[in-house]
Amino acid sequence: MTLPASQPRRQVNTRQTVFRCFRREDGLWDIEGELLDIKHERFSIYNERSWEPGEPIHQMVIRATIDDDTVVREIAVAMEAYPHGICPQAMASMQRMVGCTMGRGWRKAIDQHMGKVQGCTHLRELLFNMATAAFQGMEGQRAHSAAGEAPPYIGTCTTWDISGPVVAQIFPLLYRPVGTP
Repeated sequence: MTLPASQPRRQVNTRQTVFRCFRREDGLWDIEGELLDIKHERFSIYNERSWEPGEPIHQMVIRATIDDDTVVREIAVAMEAYPHGICPQAMASMQRMVGCTMGRGWRKAIDQHMGKVQGCTHLRELLFNMATAAFQGMEGQRAHSAAGEAPPYIGTCTTWDISGPVVAQIFPLLYRPVGTP
């Protein structure tokens, strides 16, 4: 599947995000998220500095260590490139995420502990999606739920509609045809 042809244009910025999930020998999980912004033209911030084409303006990495219940046990962060000298001060607030669970309420916990001026917009963006990356990496590696217990993703999208064909096929005990309680 491809996008329709675009109007004539020039690329000015590339943002890349990458997420990785690792199973540690000690039984814990490391979830890593990396964000990279590159300008394709010379870029300047008044009274700060200038970046040459291809030079990263943002390059940030987070490693969250979680247990099988997705509780954050440790968190590490690095900022290799950032636009303002004050930016690295936002890294300290990341430690407030230790003890939070990458599950229901994850975004609320991020907003509570790192929202607005307490943290960094870019680090928050990475954290939001690290929960999904953790789920994708851990799924199939953990013991599955007891028979009949709904996995947490049931009812979260079209594919996993409790009245849909995928749930009917994969989780027939959980399937509920439209109109049934």
